[in-house]
Amino acid sequence: MNELSKEQQILVAMRQTLSTIIREITPPPGMKHPLSERAIEDVRQCFGLIAAREKELADADGRSGELPYYTDSPPAAQVVPIGKIGKPGTKG
Repeated sequence: MNELSKEQQILVAMRQTLSTIIREITPPPGMKHPLSERAIEDVRQCFGLIAAREKELADADGRSGELPYYTDSPPAAQVVPIGKIGKPGTKG
């Protein structure tokens, strides 16, 4: 895997920081959000700009199909141990 450039590291840090702040201050359903509508829209715009720049950098590096990686996201694939794979006609 390629090492991230300084700009990519900054973008990842900004995205993670914004995400953590939003997650920590988001109230339970039914309660008023502490941020104004303007602040919420500004955060959305920041996420959009970060994503757009990450895509530009990925395209420039030939990684155009790459999506941002979020450490708290569930994995896209599940590893199944070979011993748990059943043979055709048997229950595994």
